[in-house]
Amino acid sequence: MGGLNSSLLNAADAMGVFTRALNVIGNNITNANTPGYATQSLTLTAKLFEPDAGITGGVMAGSLISSRSEYLEQAVRSQTQLLGSAQQTATDLGQIAPLFDPTSTTGISSSMDNFFTSVSQLGVNPNDSTDRQAVLSTAGQLANSINASAAGVNLVATNVSTQTGQVVQNINQLTAQIAGINKQYEANAGSLQDPGLDAQMHSALENLSALTNMTTLKASDGTYSVFIGGQTPAVIGSTQYAISSTTAASPQAIIFDSKGNDITSRITQGSLGALVQEKNVTIPGYLNNLNTLASSLADTVNTQLSQGVDQNGNTPTTNLFTYDQTSDAAASLSVTAGFTPDQIAAASSTSPGGNGNIIAVAQLATAPAVNGFTFTQFYGNLGAQVGNDVATAQQAQTETQEQVTQAQTQRANQSGVSLNAQAAQLLQFQQAYQAAAQMISVLDTLTQAAISIIPAGGG
Repeated sequence: MGGLNSSLLNAADAMGVFTRALNVIGNNITNANTPGYATQSLTLTAKLFEPDAGITGGVMAGSLISSRSEYLEQAVRSQTQLLGSAQQTATDLGQIAPLFDPTSTTGISSSMDNFFTSVSQLGVNPNDSTDRQAVLSTAGQLANSINASAAGVNLVATNVSTQTGQVVQNINQLTAQIAGINKQYEANAGSLQDPGLDAQMHSALENLSALTNMTTLKASDGTYSVFIGGQTPAVIGSTQYAISSTTAASPQAIIFDSKGNDITSRITQGSLGALVQEKNVTIPGYLNNLNTLASSLADTVNTQLSQGVDQNGNTPTTNLFTYDQTSDAAASLSVTAGFTPDQIAAASSTSPGGNGNIIAVAQLATAPAVNGFTFTQFYGNLGAQVGNDVATAQQAQTETQEQVTQAQTQRANQSGVSLNAQAAQLLQFQQAYQAAAQMISVLDTLTQAAISIIPAGGG
């Protein structure tokens, strides 16, 4: 009877173990599409079997094992950082590219051609009022085109500043979430095997990697420390160290750590890295070149016109073009208010009523007036630079997306939930459970039979 009882207990224990295994499999299937989830498996351990010593063996449940590979997780996060940067750059610079489209009929290139064409036409009829008015009109259109491009670039810069603040907030939300998960790990040592917390943690870390470059350190208690730029603490244990940034109105994007120290130079990847680069380097570079074009064009034309005489034979006292200052010439460029057609100094001072000076103005179209380039060449170089930057960002986005997909595939092969594999295990443990149940049924029958043959009264 002792052997039957031991066998019954072993079979019952086995059913309990198989039930736990089935629950783990069910949890895997349920969370197949949960972000950050890794397949879990229950280890089974054989009990000691020594019949002579009365040790009857059996099976018991071991620890819950995660299939997660930290190496593959880091590979995904590293590529995600690069993708976040490329996506942000491609999106933002893609909004600037149309502003420098050389084929636009209302853009700077076309307006510049129209202006110098009207100047050349005035050279043919220097005293024609219609041709004089045409020069003023095309000059105004050219100024408006440059203004529009500057306004468009400045709008993107403003949006970049706004996004920078939003991304900083998102980073702080994620680091707060990570610190909260760490707190649960610290409070309960058993949570180390909690697949739900594990999934939340790795999902948050992956989302954070899209926003900024960072490194992580995992402690033995399951908590993660996060360092932005490899040096700046963002999370240590259950403590979050929030970062901050300058306001959207600031001319430069500066990122500060929790103590107010400037850590901008450490932010190189992710959306935040791209936004900082755009705000502090790329967009100011575009605007600087656009301002150079505007100021050089205005100064060169004004200087040449000042050397002639107007329709009334007077030396000019008013410039055709005006702007506030070199640093915002593109945004403020305009035809001087009140400038009239007869004030255009088409004639040279030695030949009033002629076309000597306006011909010299027309020749400026092909003169190396800006850093050794003509106005058209300089603008073409600027447009080419923008186009190349956009193309480079788009190519980087395509390449890094492929790399992220590859890294995610490798991770999924290692730790993702395979429904086919889980179905096979489900069937295996169901059969094992049924076998244990059948064993209990058989042992119960044998026990009843053994009891029935025992004489009444134990004799």
